[in-house]
Amino acid sequence: MMVFEGLSEKFQDIFAGMRRKGKLDEADIKAANREIKLALLEADVNFKVVKRFTKAVSERAQGEEILKSLTPGQQYIKVVNDEMTRLLGGEIKPLELQKSDLNIFMMVGLQGAGKTTTAGKIANLLRKENKLKPLLVACDVYRPAAIDQLKVLGEQLDIPVYTMPGMKEPRIIANQAISYAQKQGYNLVILDTAGRLQIDERLMRELMDIKELVHPTETLLVVDGMTGQESVNVAKSFDDQLDISGVVLTKLDGDTRGGAALSVTYTTGKPIVFIGSGEKLSDLERFHPDRMASRILGMGDVLSLIDKAQEMVDEEQARAMEEKIRKATFDLSDFLDQLHQLQKMGSLTSLLEMMPGMNKKALAGLDMVKTEQQTKRTEAIIYAMTPEERAKPEIINGSRRKRIANGSGTSVADVNRLLKGFDQSRKMMKQMGGMGKGRKKGRMKLPFM
Repeated sequence: MMVFEGLSEKFQDIFAGMRRKGKLDEADIKAANREIKLALLEADVNFKVVKRFTKAVSERAQGEEILKSLTPGQQYIKVVNDEMTRLLGGEIKPLELQKSDLNIFMMVGLQGAGKTTTAGKIANLLRKENKLKPLLVACDVYRPAAIDQLKVLGEQLDIPVYTMPGMKEPRIIANQAISYAQKQGYNLVILDTAGRLQIDERLMRELMDIKELVHPTETLLVVDGMTGQESVNVAKSFDDQLDISGVVLTKLDGDTRGGAALSVTYTTGKPIVFIGSGEKLSDLERFHPDRMASRILGMGDVLSLIDKAQEMVDEEQARAMEEKIRKATFDLSDFLDQLHQLQKMGSLTSLLEMMPGMNKKALAGLDMVKTEQQTKRTEAIIYAMTPEERAKPEIINGSRRKRIANGSGTSVADVNRLLKGFDQSRKMMKQMGGMGKGRKKGRMKLPFM
């Protein structure tokens, strides 16, 4: 499932029509604005937000800058992109984290929004990116499985979880946890507070008591990205009483129409800080308004793709691999390592959707299930080879091919196809290495490296 799939498709259809026109007049712009308005309303975006957005686009698009431009369609798309970025908050919100002081994050939101899982994801992300030492705190004393769920997350992430069995006062748990963290040298405390099925006075009073007692660095509202326009009311209520510092949008890998993401910042004036885009504990990203705008409008998100690559690939390993390619010593073991690096970055579909122009229609021509199956067959074939065969594929004769096919549960034709493709790739790499001779030495720009 692509992020804001339906909305993205509609925008791409609108933009395709604009690009086909050599010139634009006011009627063309009015028609496009009307289509954008309908697309946003269908995506369950708050009507006040839609009105503000389309008005801003209309005012900028009516100017001579677009109507008399040599590329009016592209200029119009740029205006829409700029206003979409502004609607999503304009700039990324930096977290003011201190390694020497205690950072306290208080997670709030309705039950089912994903607070507990998000608490673990944030702890994992900030430990990795900011080298913080996190402590998760179980402050949800009402939902029977909440404490156990947080403990399981802690075990999976190797992050300690503070609990007080039998204690029914969340404010006391929070306060004791902070004292414990200070004594034990933790510099990030994440409070997993209780949610309710709906907003009520008791919930807010309890959260206000905790906040007044511990003075959190960040009060983050976790919002279910699939709730659409209802998220506006939820965010407004929490912000009015708790003065939240930011929002975390979850479940953006589900059937998300876009209403929450495009409405919440405008409604509260508070930025989206993180987005959850999958079930894995690594599926949490810092929110970039400009990148999200590009994804919604179908322009891809190459910068986030690069970030994923840099996060998953070891720099020294990448340099060593580059040197092998230069010298044409890249073998099947190296190829297998590259497949594993790619898999760490996420599903092939999730990676492709970050590429410009990759919408549902474009992906429809690609059989992702077949591609994933082919990848598994490739892995199985290479695993069935001996170390010598992986290093020197040219020694694999007819009897070896038959043994490898039997050992991998594939056919000799599958083995032949892999070996032929690898041989062609290695020849191409050799040519690439030769192209660099006599030139100023520099890093080769290769995929996933």
